[in-house]
Amino acid sequence: MEEIVKFLKEAETYYLATVEGDQPRVRPFGTAHIFEGKLYIQTGKKKDVSKQLHANPKAELCAFKGGEWIRVAGELVEDDRIEARESMLDAYPSLKKMYAADDGNTEVFYFKNGVATISSFTHEPKVIKF
Repeated sequence: MEEIVKFLKEAETYYLATVEGDQPRVRPFGTAHIFEGKLYIQTGKKKDVSKQLHANPKAELCAFKGGEWIRVAGELVEDDRIEARESMLDAYPSLKKMYAADDGNTEVFYFKNGVATISSFTHEPKVIKF
């Protein structure tokens, strides 16, 4: 999992895909954090992405850096504990300008049944299940 987070942080931006009805939705994200051995992301409850994940938790993200790309697929499960939100905000202090752990808006999700695939045109894909 550390390899996955390292890749995402070095890429700086990844794109998270969700589904709204029968329409895919993709948007840039930047949070990737390990808390209690799980890969977490963060958003706001007021955003469409939150509503989409609650309706259908299946999601995939993709990032590219240095000639390689990573895809991470799985189900995103909300962790409503304040400790999880605080851990994310401590890892990304710049988010504290917009979010607080107890603001009723900050939301963190972790990947369940996650599969990451690191690919390149020059090597075989590396698959990491977590």
